[in-house]
Amino acid sequence: MHLEPDLAALRPLGPFFVLRTAGEPPGRLPALTRVYDAAAPDVQPDFLTSRVRGVATALGTREARVAASVAHLGLAARLWSVALGCAALHGRVPDLDARLLRWDPDGSAPDDLWLSAFRPLPGDAATVARTVLHGHLEPLAAALRARHRLAPGLLRGNAASALAGAAGQLERWARAHGRTDAAARARSLTAELLSHPLLEGAGTLTGTAFRRRSCCLYYRVPGAGVCGDCCFPRPPRSSPRATSG
Repeated sequence: MHLEPDLAALRPLGPFFVLRTAGEPPGRLPALTRVYDAAAPDVQPDFLTSRVRGVATALGTREARVAASVAHLGLAARLWSVALGCAALHGRVPDLDARLLRWDPDGSAPDDLWLSAFRPLPGDAATVARTVLHGHLEPLAAALRARHRLAPGLLRGNAASALAGAAGQLERWARAHGRTDAAARARSLTAELLSHPLLEGAGTLTGTAFRRRSCCLYYRVPGAGVCGDCCFPRPPRSSPRATSG
């Protein structure tokens, strides 16, 4: 069974749901396992640090931990979108093993991802959690924390926020296109995933609206405000330590 048709069907949902499968990725892009395995900042080449620097430049911020949080949020959103989209629309997910998934650390947002092999998996919440949370977001958080002062609560909030954002986009699309079955599956999967021990307590989901308990620090980007699901109603004036989750 091949997943290419199902993955191609996600394209109308938006760029965060796209997973490249055709042709070879340009250059010698790393598999994500190489990115996560670089647990120490002095390991070369350090693809993760390169990504954070690129995000900092794009945002116009000198605060590396702000860029690191935004980079984490962006990659988490991509991974959740692909997995949740396939699970809700097709009842199965691609195996997103970090050894099979190639990533462009120098690309623009949303992150470019290529899947080098197709292995269909069940589309239940346990499989999605094992694929995304344990397969990617745990080692990604560990690698980022080895380099930057990012609190566990902030990273947990990012993961939950990215999931809720992907679910909201998916449910809106599904309802607009008469796929009430997919909308219901997306809502059910999201609620179950948010109760996972790695995400539990990160925020509150009311219908399709999510309110996180931590801040991703985006408000510290010059000219930025708070995100729509932020725990703060307006940009805080308190010390950075109080905003790290």
